[in-house]
Amino acid sequence: MTLKCIAVDDEPLALGMVAAFIEQTPFLQLVGKYSSGVEALRSLHEHPDLDLLFLDIQMPELTGLELARVLDRGAPGTGPRIIFTTAFNQYALDGYRVDALDYLVKPFSYEEFLRAATKAKAYAEHHQVPAAAPLAPAAAEDDFIFLKVEYELIRVSLDDILYVEGLKDYVKVHLRSAPRPLLSLMSLKAMEEKLPARRFLRIHRSFIVALDKIEAVRRNTVQIGPATLAVSDQYKEAFMQFLSRWT
Repeated sequence: MTLKCIAVDDEPLALGMVAAFIEQTPFLQLVGKYSSGVEALRSLHEHPDLDLLFLDIQMPELTGLELARVLDRGAPGTGPRIIFTTAFNQYALDGYRVDALDYLVKPFSYEEFLRAATKAKAYAEHHQVPAAAPLAPAAAEDDFIFLKVEYELIRVSLDDILYVEGLKDYVKVHLRSAPRPLLSLMSLKAMEEKLPARRFLRIHRSFIVALDKIEAVRRNTVQIGPATLAVSDQYKEAFMQFLSRWT
């Protein structure tokens, strides 16, 4: 797979370096390099098939974060992904909120650049749309999901998930194989949409459970390992339908 890229930076030396890094990476194709966010935005209209932006944050007229927010208005998972390149690490959380794949702090080496580019390639391969619809559903799509955890995309097996806990803008994904949950910046609703409904069920405004990990049901609670989780009235009907198939 080859990713079509553009580089955007108002510093000529930094722009030249990123462009050179792209050109020496076999799975990247440099479509253009631009010294402002406005020029990059025009390029996005001319090249709707772009896969990846290497984007500086502090730029005149239109900052990298402002451009990222424009791109973020589309449907989830559509449009090019972003890797920020900046001299200032205080923008890390802002980059996370606009769904950036990675965040490179200048000056960075080719090794660091390649690590971020490889992450982008893995993301693109996972989200690739097949040229023709398969004759049968692909079972592999239900085997795992990718979660963004501290600027990394972590592959998580669905079989490993015990339950998911919602905490305002974050979710905690509790795993069978790890003593500490994974923390990812996303809503519980967005997480619910990622998980196959035949295997996971929301039982509370704060909890999604793996149905095959439920060990016991007691009145308005379920037991998963050492955790006792409440079933709220809002989700009780769907849970009772599940129980009717279980008993």
